[in-house]
Amino acid sequence: MLPLFTDDSQPPVRPPDRLLPLRERPAYRVTAAPNACTSLELLAALIGGPQPEDKAQVLVARFGSLHGLARAGLADLTAVPGIGETVAARLMAALEIGRRLLTPEDERHTIRSPGDAAALLQPLLMHREQEYLYVLLLDTRNRVLGEPREVYHGSLNTSLIRVGEVFRDALKANAAAIIVAHNHPSGDPAPSPEDVAVTRALIEAGKLLDCAVLDHLVLGQRWTSMKERGLGFGS
Repeated sequence: MLPLFTDDSQPPVRPPDRLLPLRERPAYRVTAAPNACTSLELLAALIGGPQPEDKAQVLVARFGSLHGLARAGLADLTAVPGIGETVAARLMAALEIGRRLLTPEDERHTIRSPGDAAALLQPLLMHREQEYLYVLLLDTRNRVLGEPREVYHGSLNTSLIRVGEVFRDALKANAAAIIVAHNHPSGDPAPSPEDVAVTRALIEAGKLLDCAVLDHLVLGQRWTSMKERGLGFGS
């Protein structure tokens, strides 16, 4: 067995994770008691692979703190030896999740009108060269749950859209309602007969799934609320 010291002048060499006792491995410590882990251990669990704690130490030394690490971009992270694009993306995702968790739930967007939903969705959908279908997930107080979800892109018609896909994320998130939106690449937001048919199908499915369809927006240079127009929404 190799000694832990090469000579008196060298620091101890940490054995690979696979040689560490299970209780000392970062991934185990995080699953057992994440609140008791040091920042280095949390970073090491994200990094994974051989000698993750050594890489975590290098990261903190390079960027000074977790706050400095959170400001680092992909090029900054991958410049650190042993940090490839996959690990860098994992770190950036985890730090972004941490930032989003700092936003109180009460500060989530609340949809009080079709214009509120259009303001969130239009930047995502205008100027697209194909039709895209997005959904907003809402709780019982019409607050938005997470980011708008892309469900489909291509020609919007009832023969191609699977209703289950439109409601899939809503059911996973236990959403009380959804708002559906799609764009017209022509820029003209006038709903087509196919749009009306799709809306009717989604409303009927929502009734069966106990997840209401509050509106269907058609977005172009302007936007149209099909609920306000009474298109696809019965009395």
